[in-house]
Amino acid sequence: MSSLSPRGRTGHLFESRENPPQHYLIAHSDGGARGNPGPAGYGVVLRDESGHKVAALSEYLGRQTNNFAEYQGLIAALEYAIEHGPKALRVISDSELLVRQIKGVYKVKNAALKDLHARAKDLIAQLEWFSIGHALREHNQEADRLANEAMDKGMGRR
Repeated sequence: MSSLSPRGRTGHLFESRENPPQHYLIAHSDGGARGNPGPAGYGVVLRDESGHKVAALSEYLGRQTNNFAEYQGLIAALEYAIEHGPKALRVISDSELLVRQIKGVYKVKNAALKDLHARAKDLIAQLEWFSIGHALREHNQEADRLANEAMDKGMGRR
């Protein structure tokens, strides 16, 4: 997993091999849509660097795409870190597209995602330290459960 330093000499994000600071949050984030587009939601589980759960976030997003929901989960995690601190965040996502777009490996071509990508980058710039990495779905089960519960609730199933 690589780290991104929010501010390089040029003001752009760049990859680094920095170790995390002493205090940071770990966010397992997931988003989904049934039908793509369809009823969508995200789930985020935030833990401190010791692994203690500090927050669980989820939201029904209405009719959206899976990628839209993935970005909304990332944005929710970023906003939480900025508002509650510490301003250091490691994100684990099972969306390879999201991770590679945030790292700059993939370009953002979808118009709807461009705004969300820009919002996420603006939030990342407000952090002192940021890292994002990809995990297989089986390593992101709690966030996946929260995203599915949000979709169920929004669809009137709970």
